[in-house]
Amino acid sequence: MSFWDSINTSTRYASLPQAFFTRVTPQPLSCCRWVAWNGPLATQFGLPPLSDDPSLLDVFAGYSNFKGFDPLAMKYAGHQFGVYNPELGDGRGLLLCEIADLQGTFHELHLKGAGLTPYSRSGDGRAVLRSTIREYLASEAMHGLGIATTRALGMLVSDTAVYREEIEQGAMLVRTTQSHIRFGHFEHFFYSQQHELLKVLADHVIAHHYPDSLEQHNPYASMFEHIVIRTANMIADWQSVGFAHGVMNTDNMSILGETFDYGPYGFLDDYEPGYICNHSDYQGRYSFERQPSIALWNLTALAHALTPLVDREELDRILELFQPRLQQEYSRNMRAKLGLHQKHQDDGDFFSATFDFLQSTQVDYTRFFRALSSLDREGKGELLDLFVDRNQAQVWLESYLKRCELEIDSISERCTRMRAVNPKYILRNYLAQQAIEKAQKGDFSEVDNLLLVLQSPYEEHPSLQRYANLPPQWGKKMVISCSS
Repeated sequence: MSFWDSINTSTRYASLPQAFFTRVTPQPLSCCRWVAWNGPLATQFGLPPLSDDPSLLDVFAGYSNFKGFDPLAMKYAGHQFGVYNPELGDGRGLLLCEIADLQGTFHELHLKGAGLTPYSRSGDGRAVLRSTIREYLASEAMHGLGIATTRALGMLVSDTAVYREEIEQGAMLVRTTQSHIRFGHFEHFFYSQQHELLKVLADHVIAHHYPDSLEQHNPYASMFEHIVIRTANMIADWQSVGFAHGVMNTDNMSILGETFDYGPYGFLDDYEPGYICNHSDYQGRYSFERQPSIALWNLTALAHALTPLVDREELDRILELFQPRLQQEYSRNMRAKLGLHQKHQDDGDFFSATFDFLQSTQVDYTRFFRALSSLDREGKGELLDLFVDRNQAQVWLESYLKRCELEIDSISERCTRMRAVNPKYILRNYLAQQAIEKAQKGDFSEVDNLLLVLQSPYEEHPSLQRYANLPPQWGKKMVISCSS
């Protein structure tokens, strides 16, 4: 008996009307092979190690069929850089099926780079090794940071040549999440005047992801409120760790409030609120500091698409929940990063002065908070060494330590808590680029090493300390192409 016979799968999305998708058979790449397999995540689904069953390659690479799979490409639309585009959909990805974890919760398996679909437009339906590595590393890095995200189950590489700015290796990513439904799914049915199917979609989301909404007076309003709150939580987490998504189109926004579709993302190096990581973002629409306002813009676009189901006044009321929730979560996160539990009347002024200080000195954001978390071990030197003007840093540090005197715990207790929320390791773009360049030569050791530190970024990892080093000058503020 094969382990596949014991896997609990479902195809609930495939049971929706045909207008929601097109069935597509994956198009295998040439000489496909695994280069990464997320063993801990695979175990949660009862999947074996790669070495135990070669059928994992045959099935996920598309060489053989598995009866539990019903591959399909989703149809959706979306606002891209603020402009509505109706001609969107899964252009290089296929939803294979849903698979139950050991607790019985279903997660979708999605194969990215599986070939042409009716929604590929002028594309080739492929993904390249470069972008596949970036998404694999980023999704696991965000999970390690405790931020809602899709996950990466495995990564395959091939001998197929794929043409972008240059010839690159074709690759595929196996992605998991409880739902790949985007804001753009709702926009598609709204703008195409298919309001009956809009209701079918909302009923599907409520039944499978927000069942408690069925108990509310208006389940659709309740569903939207869940989405608003989850999105606010996600954005607060992004801003706290210094993550810039880079392309927050509505077709890249998850109805589960998960970080979704990793492309030209970046983590802050020097603290620069206006940081733009996407070289195609000429006007800075998706800069780091604008992410909260863009998230609200996207939620407003989703609200407009829900007007056949919910009164505009109710939607506006729910949208007003976004900013207070974002501020509440962001404040909670930043207090934790600074080790401050008690609230005092002058805290607002202190926080404003702190961010002005970080911006004026352009200190490395992640390293600053980690050094602040190590005052009990390293003293002041490690922190002050980050600054060109040590006197300016000393003035801020004295004000911080004076504020800490109002806390009731010891410096050791405070710093221990802070090290649990201030990562030592983040996925800097230059580290990802170095891993990609080695992988393109067949050496995946840097990918493996990065995964080790990114999956547990708060731990010390003394043998891999180099991944916590400050970036070289050439590696700072790298801008990344959307092309994948």
